[in-house]
Amino acid sequence: MGLIEDARRVAAEFNYSAQDVNRGVKEFIRQMDEGLQETGKSMSQIPTYVTAVPNGTEKGVYLAVDLGGTNFRVCSIKLNGDTTFSLTQSKVAIPRELMTAETSQELFTFLAKQIEAFLKTHHNDHFVEYHQRRVAGKPVTDEHLFQLGFTFSFPVEQIGINKGYLIRWTKGFDIADAIGKDVCALLQAEIDALHLPVKVAALVNDTVGTLMARSYTSPGKTGTLLGAIFGTGTNGAYVEKLDKVTKLKKMEQSGDYDGSTGNMIVNTEWGSFDNQMTVLPNTPWDDALDKESNNPGIQMFEKRVSGMFLGEVLRRTILGMMKDGKTELFKDESSRTNDMHSTCTVADDSSLYKQWGIDTSFLSIAHEDQSAGYRITRQALSKDLGVDAASSEDAEAIKIIVEAIGKRSARLSAVAIGAVVKSTGNLTLTAGDAVDEKEKEVMEEDVVDIGVDGSLVEYYPGFEQYIREALREIEGIGEKGEKRIRIGIAKDGSGVGAALIALVAGGPPKHEMQYFPNMTGAMPSESAEFRRVLWTGLYSQVVLMTVPVGGDIGDEVHTVDQALTFTSGVGKATINGKDQDVKAGDLMVVPAGTQHQFVNTGPTPLILYTIYSPAEHDPKTVHQTKEEGDEEEENGKDEAPDWSRKSQAENEKAGLVNTSGKY
Repeated sequence: MGLIEDARRVAAEFNYSAQDVNRGVKEFIRQMDEGLQETGKSMSQIPTYVTAVPNGTEKGVYLAVDLGGTNFRVCSIKLNGDTTFSLTQSKVAIPRELMTAETSQELFTFLAKQIEAFLKTHHNDHFVEYHQRRVAGKPVTDEHLFQLGFTFSFPVEQIGINKGYLIRWTKGFDIADAIGKDVCALLQAEIDALHLPVKVAALVNDTVGTLMARSYTSPGKTGTLLGAIFGTGTNGAYVEKLDKVTKLKKMEQSGDYDGSTGNMIVNTEWGSFDNQMTVLPNTPWDDALDKESNNPGIQMFEKRVSGMFLGEVLRRTILGMMKDGKTELFKDESSRTNDMHSTCTVADDSSLYKQWGIDTSFLSIAHEDQSAGYRITRQALSKDLGVDAASSEDAEAIKIIVEAIGKRSARLSAVAIGAVVKSTGNLTLTAGDAVDEKEKEVMEEDVVDIGVDGSLVEYYPGFEQYIREALREIEGIGEKGEKRIRIGIAKDGSGVGAALIALVAGGPPKHEMQYFPNMTGAMPSESAEFRRVLWTGLYSQVVLMTVPVGGDIGDEVHTVDQALTFTSGVGKATINGKDQDVKAGDLMVVPAGTQHQFVNTGPTPLILYTIYSPAEHDPKTVHQTKEEGDEEEENGKDEAPDWSRKSQAENEKAGLVNTSGKY
């Protein structure tokens, strides 16, 4: 048997058939459901307490920090409300002595000081204004604070959207007294010690961040279903029906969450899918890799999919072929049988003989090589692996093996994607036939949007095409279903995604007092903003307004009740055609559905606060001028959140309110 035939025989061991794919999908769904019901299963299915995804219209400035290894990154992200954003960031190396400090306070103080330096550099006006307000004894609410998403890439037990206990350190960190502590509370304590205008609003997993970043930037109106990483590692997070996450009710510690959406994002931790090896493919080289890894029997799906392991699978396969006395790989006897006119040699210190000696980038090079005589692959063999004067047949054999390993990885990735799509029922047609037969295009409302990140899916040749080929083979998806699945790159889940999670963390208010002193005195009279939302609750909203001299609020009709209290100035109210003079100390009620207009008729600003019931504006709304407010309203960018428009019965069912007062 010739070398090419030998290579094809070996490559066949990596085949993953349509039948295998469907068996994998079925078992994947079973393990997903199992993980939603009980803790300690192969698929962890971790509740993230994030219950909504963005739709691209969100606006505001949010902070994100990322402690993912030896660097600490601080970002501010300005969301423009039109699926675009701008990002400002800084990065600093963590001093090695702080990675093994005596106390966690030393590390988290350093992190807080980096946030302080970032604010002074990039948001100094806000920083100064906040400190002036605090020194003057004026009230400080969440509206005066930057909401921050904290990407913390270490194992934690998350029990709330901004609460998680450190399980263990990795990546060279070793600070014993941090184990078992809430990492968000540790960071918040040092932020507060420096009196920074920052609230740690969310603890972030980068896969969840990928989902959020894609949902904000994706084209069309379809919310993203799944965020997936196919790079050095692999994982996925998806939007699940809340009533399927039954283990939440069984967990001893479970944080507050907004149940009104009926959804929760779940972090699958699918790298550990089928650790039992009931349906995953296996070869002698997979088995050897696992046994010599630092976590045998764990992350078995990841070891067959992710970039960290593909090079090692290839290395062990090549060595196996070299040691096989019947295979002629790299074994030409003289230059006469080698098209490079030189005897092929493998250096004694070749990377082939070193664990993890082949980087996945080598697979990309060989897979894509279409050069004459596979010249590019032969060059890479020499440069990267110490294999000199390899023949074109050697290079072709390597390419055959590489293609098989890469294709298997992509088809396994399709198992994960397909299982999530099927289990969530997102392929149920919503507008008749999903494909417009005239245009041969998928209708937007039938799109299933998937956000992906990672070097494999972004750079590995043909990776998405292999995924799509396997999706078409999945029962219940097929060719029509595959056309409905839109796969798009989502970048910077730990930055942009973290900021978006901080945004959606601003759900219903906590059950605690909100105090606004001097509402008829200093605070309103010093305001220069046309409109600022002070507080938003389940059934009402408090908004401060300043109408400039000669100005008005606009002739309008709201579908909610409104009670206005005037604190400074004089004006004229027109309610359903009836005029009434108003002054400081007056209260005016405007029933829902009633025409109204308020005009400043005095020499000073007309200042008032109004209570809407239920909410009328976005909780983060700040309008400097009436024109700005009108523009946002016309463009649908100043809408009350869905959770503020639920009925009493819906809120009670979701557990947001109860008569016990305990949550």
